[in-house]
Amino acid sequence: MLVGTALALVLVVLLGAGTYFLMNSRTYQVAGRLVDRVDTADKVVALTLDDGPSDNAPEVLKVLADAGIPATFYLNGRDLAARPEAGRAIAAAGHEIGNHTYNHRRMVFVSDETVRAEIEDTDAEIAKTGYRGPITFRPPYGKKLFALPGYLAEHDRTTVMWDVEPDSGKIATTDEIVGETLAKVRPGSIILLHVMSNPDSLAAIPRIAARLRADGYTFLPVSQLLTR
Repeated sequence: MLVGTALALVLVVLLGAGTYFLMNSRTYQVAGRLVDRVDTADKVVALTLDDGPSDNAPEVLKVLADAGIPATFYLNGRDLAARPEAGRAIAAAGHEIGNHTYNHRRMVFVSDETVRAEIEDTDAEIAKTGYRGPITFRPPYGKKLFALPGYLAEHDRTTVMWDVEPDSGKIATTDEIVGETLAKVRPGSIILLHVMSNPDSLAAIPRIAARLRADGYTFLPVSQLLTR
């Protein structure tokens, strides 16, 4: 009896640990293509901006224009529906737009129908911006399990994660964001910033751009980085 109980507990722990790994891994998912960094010797990186668009979208676009950076925006469908002018401005400025779900919910323990609605409803809002380029997908909080990768694999959609995230899950100053980015970036890196909600992250962009360019780096949209 005790042996059976112990074995059951071990199985529960192993199942929980495996589920946790699958849910949070930035380098693996059970189906489809996932990219956290491109394996290249070329000094190329992608700047990706998650969430929104929020009310500071015009300021974000000005900072990117002044820095000369083509960014990839991972936007939420609900925010695009609330601020259609911001989505149109992002597309008109020539930036790439990716799908970050409609409601920015954690995409684990969800039904196939929920996955479909979260992605396809956001695709519809992206189409309204006038953007016609490739649309990759990024799960909120980087979380995925079974239903989401299954849908993405079936529809030939790439999951784009990241390998540099200086402002995630913590309060960081502009100096700290710049410092961590420069310390961790390497050829093929995908940088994640939350500029729609963090003014320190937005202020870091010009400094990051200047330092990386001085070191010979070029910024590319995610879809172009993936072809390297």
